[in-house]
Amino acid sequence: AVRLGKERAREMEETEYRKKKLADSLKVDKMENKFSAHYDSVENEIKASTIGLVTIDQMKQTQERVIQERERQLVQKENDKLQAEKQKQKEKEKKKAKAKKQIQALSFNMDDDEAEEEEEEEEDSPPKKKRFGMNPDVDTKFLPDRERDEEEKQMREELRKQW
Repeated sequence: AVRLGKERAREMEETEYRKKKLADSLKVDKMENKFSAHYDSVENEIKASTIGLVTIDQMKQTQERVIQERERQLVQKENDKLQAEKQKQKEKEKKKAKAKKQIQALSFNMDDDEAEEEEEEEEDSPPKKKRFGMNPDVDTKFLPDRERDEEEKQMREELRKQW
């Protein structure tokens, strides 16, 4: 009874496996493929090239020739796709490089590269802080200021030295 149960279990597993395999083979990936008619270009070309009664050798030759042509076409198609992808990738890289170059060269002054190099050297040295966007007419004596504090400290030290 145990042996029969094991055999039945194996048979059930085999049938499940066969069902899955059959379903995978019949499965259609895309919606367009569900409604398209089966089109075999190799078969159609063989039909077109053979007229009347043909010997087996001639039929085999035409089949081989047509299959080789089809393989060449497929390889050519793949090569064209790869070249198109490479071309797109090169164009993307060029666009990125161009955009990067534009970002680096954001300037209203169109000088040559030497001027840009000089600017880069100047940028390396720590520049003195500049205050942009402040109205010089507004009285800011009540606000804390580092420069003013330093000047006051120097004045106090000088006065201490005098007295």
